[in-house]
Amino acid sequence: MYAVIKTGGKQYRISEGDVLRIERREAEPGQEIVLDQVLLVGEGDAVEVGNPYLNNVRVRAEVLAQRKAKKIVVLKFKRRKGYRRKQGHRQLYTGIRIKAIEREAGEPLKEA
Repeated sequence: MYAVIKTGGKQYRISEGDVLRIERREAEPGQEIVLDQVLLVGEGDAVEVGNPYLNNVRVRAEVLAQRKAKKIVVLKFKRRKGYRRKQGHRQLYTGIRIKAIEREAGEPLKEA
């Protein structure tokens, strides 16, 4: 089973056991979080699409780490003018592991 979720303004295609980096969320390492903005769920040929979200599906994930990504260097340069500007940025992220894609009890996956 796989799902497409939305978090931090981005969309991710996930399945159980996946490890990914998402935009920073307030949670301690080892804590469990629930991602409820599920856009799509699929299993084999059966796919269920939300409008915009599926109300009966949620994703449980375990927080692995709260860290900063590698530095991104922004350099502006104009030749022969003596103009140079250098700026750096380290984006905060939350590392998570997908534990389960759950739906409400007794709800089968609808055929497309």
